[in-house]
Amino acid sequence: MKVMVVGGGGREHAIIDKLKENKEITSIYALPGNGGISVDAVCVNIGAKDIDKIVSFAREEKIDYAVVAPDDPLVLGCVDALQAHGIPCFGPSKAAAQIEGSKVFAKNLMKKYHIPTAEYRVFDSAEAAKEYLREAPLPTVIKADGLALGKGVIIANTREEALDAVSSLMEDKIFGASGNRIVIEEFLTGPEVSVLSFTDGETVVPMVSSMDHKRALDGDKGLNTGGMGTVAPNPFYTKKIAAECMETIFLPTVRAMKAEGCPFKGCLYFGLMLTEKGPKVIEYNCRFGDPETQVVLPLLKSDLFDIMRAVTEGSLRDVAVEFDDKAACCVVMASDGYPKQYRTGFEIRMSAGEPGCKVFFAGVKTDGGKLYTAGGRVLGLTATAATLPAAVKKAYSCLSNLSFENAFYRKDIGQKAISVLEQNADEA
Repeated sequence: MKVMVVGGGGREHAIIDKLKENKEITSIYALPGNGGISVDAVCVNIGAKDIDKIVSFAREEKIDYAVVAPDDPLVLGCVDALQAHGIPCFGPSKAAAQIEGSKVFAKNLMKKYHIPTAEYRVFDSAEAAKEYLREAPLPTVIKADGLALGKGVIIANTREEALDAVSSLMEDKIFGASGNRIVIEEFLTGPEVSVLSFTDGETVVPMVSSMDHKRALDGDKGLNTGGMGTVAPNPFYTKKIAAECMETIFLPTVRAMKAEGCPFKGCLYFGLMLTEKGPKVIEYNCRFGDPETQVVLPLLKSDLFDIMRAVTEGSLRDVAVEFDDKAACCVVMASDGYPKQYRTGFEIRMSAGEPGCKVFFAGVKTDGGKLYTAGGRVLGLTATAATLPAAVKKAYSCLSNLSFENAFYRKDIGQKAISVLEQNADEA
């Protein structure tokens, strides 16, 4: 079978790496892929948002199955366009992708169907938003309605920061039309948990939980990024909390989407906060998270392609989805200066790896048979082991086999999770 994966980052590399385990798949194409992915798939220079060219390529190459991984093409209707030409896909329709593509849609959905989330107000006028913020409780959270490269969320601790956020989003249009409407919501506190899930619109199967590290610098300091590392499983996410989330969040969300006439098929990402009043939804994503995918999929024992086809065909309930009872840690190597300005074009040097370690490439290009940096987040090094402390130790050990000029990475990925495990052990 010929399989096509739309996208070109570390998430897509992790998906391709897992798809390669299926013996039915004879060819994997990545659109556009990247220099590192080219070792595992045929990279085709077609952008992930160029829907017409994606469809043309799929038809010409007689692609049997497509995986649309990033948010932009999903929100633009890539799955709909491919399915209109008889190409089965993993990923939600354009209507279902609204759950990430519009914060207003997502918040209104949760309110209508009583899914726990932060209290909120919606504004399409900067003047009205500012008037509200002059009396609103602080801190507060201000979100652009549309997609903003994961950066359209601002936590304002002061009135001045809140008013500046509204100006930036709605008047200066730093994220374009995504800021035409904004959501201002209650600031929640508690541990954060990411839970990716497979769903065919009826059945929902959560994957192993994970903990992301968004800040650029050690100690959760510095600017927000697309993610500097992840660990799985998340020790805050107990079996009791998982059962509560299934009852109050996961199943109600899937049922709500069906009731709204836009059933969700694909990977539905739940960004959760475990508050004193119980778990609440911070955000939904309509696809695999990045870099969460780089720790979740390496722990998947079941065949990913079989699961994806069951999602597409609506038969997920008939497929076993099993994960190893192990742990994983992913450390992201980035270009110094990320997430702001940074230099690229430096050769990536790699020595022999170690068993249980994988490198997933993101901002990478090839030239003359060598790999060079070509983005902010360059690669993710993922290690798996029997325990989380062992996975973290192995990840940093393996990372010493990789280097490039201008590289930086956090030195404390997984330390918060390990502290929680140690605390739980002491209390037991």
